[in-house]
Amino acid sequence: MFRFALACLLALPAFAAEPPATLRIDLQHGGDAQTEHFALERVVVEPLPWPGNPARPIDTSNRGMNLLRVLDPDTGEVLYSRGYSTIFGEWQSTAEAGNIQRSFQESLRIPMPGKPVTVQVMKRDAGNAFVPAWQVRIDPAGLDVERAVAKAPATPIAIRDNGDPADKVDLLILGDGYAADELGKFESDARRLADHLFSVSPFKEREADFNVWALTVPLPESGVSRPSTGVHKASATGLRYDIFGSERYALSVDNRAWRELAQHAPYDVVEIIFNSETYGGGGIFGQFSTAAAGNDWADYLFVHEFGHHFAGLADEYYTSSVAYQSGGERPEPWEPNATADPRADKWKHLVSPASPLPTPWPKTQFEAFQRENQARRAQLRADQRPESEMSQLFHDEQAFITDLFDGHPHANAVGAFEGANYQATGYYRPQLNCLMFTRTDHFCDVCSDAVEAIIDLYSRRDPEKPL
Repeated sequence: MFRFALACLLALPAFAAEPPATLRIDLQHGGDAQTEHFALERVVVEPLPWPGNPARPIDTSNRGMNLLRVLDPDTGEVLYSRGYSTIFGEWQSTAEAGNIQRSFQESLRIPMPGKPVTVQVMKRDAGNAFVPAWQVRIDPAGLDVERAVAKAPATPIAIRDNGDPADKVDLLILGDGYAADELGKFESDARRLADHLFSVSPFKEREADFNVWALTVPLPESGVSRPSTGVHKASATGLRYDIFGSERYALSVDNRAWRELAQHAPYDVVEIIFNSETYGGGGIFGQFSTAAAGNDWADYLFVHEFGHHFAGLADEYYTSSVAYQSGGERPEPWEPNATADPRADKWKHLVSPASPLPTPWPKTQFEAFQRENQARRAQLRADQRPESEMSQLFHDEQAFITDLFDGHPHANAVGAFEGANYQATGYYRPQLNCLMFTRTDHFCDVCSDAVEAIIDLYSRRDPEKPL
């Protein structure tokens, strides 16, 4: 059925040898804390063929704040879908969204249809179900479709080439903040971080299901913007620190800049590595992730932030400051590794029989340590101390956590450990420790399964296998 749906979408034989073109729909997504609106900006034919898996056009993972659907306007049949989240969706939960309206650039990428289609954006309602938010008719033969092919500004570097993009997860590593004499450093950073990604399970076991490309353009000077310290620099992707007022949060809010660069390499997912020693990064499901390549914790940042972008994993930590506001309610998260249910029904198939629910852990000791630790962290930034001192603080923190958790009776059990999703109470994580909770080196079992499900979605697997 899925192969038939894609064949209908493309108006091609089901076993066509050549992949279709890639159609990108650029739009504006804006509003405030209570409202949102969309506006079509342009439709672009990208220079490279569609890299997606033709066997899996329908996304059944139920992840993301939004869902892209491509519909046959005559029958209403869903021909293609993908879950995703947005920067606007995150911004809506900040204090600023209560005072002003803003809009952010976004893009929707689909395989080139063979006839006009309806492109629909769904969003979550209060009950977590997807409901229509906006739709637009797209005619691939329209006169306003941009078809001019710009010359590639650089040649992509093959970091891992394991086969046809249609059969693989295609990871593109973009670079930012690299000067002309640092292009060798960019390639070295990209290779090092890709090597680390594939040393972490389940990426380690599924490395053959990935292609990895690296691409950047040289900049006039080294480094990236950090407005909180008065540093402003030209950018290849629009990336900067201090997103939403958080000194460590680094994203691009210039969607067109990085899309225009990324379109010259095959990609399903994108991580932007930036040339900085200052701790920072970010990740948005279905958009991109970022990591400071020169930081002592770059390996951790690369994998943690990719977990957000690739698999829609929630942050399990709750003691670090964030820009998001939360009321007293605890709605069930859509993310696979956090729940408001102390019975842990979301991952009950993995819960250890001997695990009490909720599952006890040394929460009081952990929080007492973190109160002092987070105060020291804030002071280091306020005093603009050397980055080496922040890195040492993180090493000391992880050493304390390792000692605290070592030998705990439920250290390896799957259960419901209170404290997750930026909240000390009311939300639960699956295991005592995980890459999404602390700066450890492994994912918990629930996160690992969630990652594998998305690997399956983008590589050739049984389309009837449930996600």
